[in-house]
Amino acid sequence: MRALFTRVEVDVPQRPAAWLTSLLLLALTGLAATTVPDVLEVGAFSTQNPSQSRPENWQPISFANIDTETQYDLVRADSVTVVRAQSDGGASGLATERRIDLTKYPILEWRWKVDGVVENGNARTEDGDDYPARIYLMFDYDDLGIGDRVKLTALRALGYDEIPTRALNYVWANQVDRHTILENAYTDWVMMVAVRSGNAKAGTWMTERRNVLDDYRAAFGEDPPPVNGVALMTDTDNTNGEATAYYGDIVFRKADTASSTSSP
Repeated sequence: MRALFTRVEVDVPQRPAAWLTSLLLLALTGLAATTVPDVLEVGAFSTQNPSQSRPENWQPISFANIDTETQYDLVRADSVTVVRAQSDGGASGLATERRIDLTKYPILEWRWKVDGVVENGNARTEDGDDYPARIYLMFDYDDLGIGDRVKLTALRALGYDEIPTRALNYVWANQVDRHTILENAYTDWVMMVAVRSGNAKAGTWMTERRNVLDDYRAAFGEDPPPVNGVALMTDTDNTNGEATAYYGDIVFRKADTASSTSSP
């Protein structure tokens, strides 16, 4: 009896400590599980193997009325894996489906480089609606796949009477001042943001940062729904020109993790 009594005296004071330790571990585990990352990777091209036909989780998007497609390849450029886009009188895209809450991650950041602008490109005309590089953000259409959303938006931009969807296009323009926000030449449901313009920075890698939340409000006069698709597009079908562009990693950031300004 004395042995049992002694064991009980020892065990009793240990139980509260063990119980509190368990609660603390559970709390820390829950805290770790609910931690929100500062950055959401959308296009982690630098981690890809250039021998792959295309980046993981990105799909090619083609259009029935455009015979010549843009060629997208993973390549090594300046010791980093990037996406190279080459267009010769054609158009197609490369897209990924991601849902981004812009109230949490309003900053879009990416790197890109172009060999030069589309010579006859002009964002204000239908015949000039070509760009050596663009980052295409899609909204709404939660019940459609990424391919259908890109096609619907592109068809609308080409003048077809399809269900409208809103989109922001961050473009490397020609004949339009940098930072200009203007309607697409075909429809006001697609707004163009001239992040770069002209050949002054052609051949140079540029890092861009845009506050998509602010840009959407400026473009459409209201708060945006979540982003649910991101696409790359290098196109020369309207001008029958040529263009080569390179796209680096694409991420969304919290507002307090990066400035919303681009490289000079």
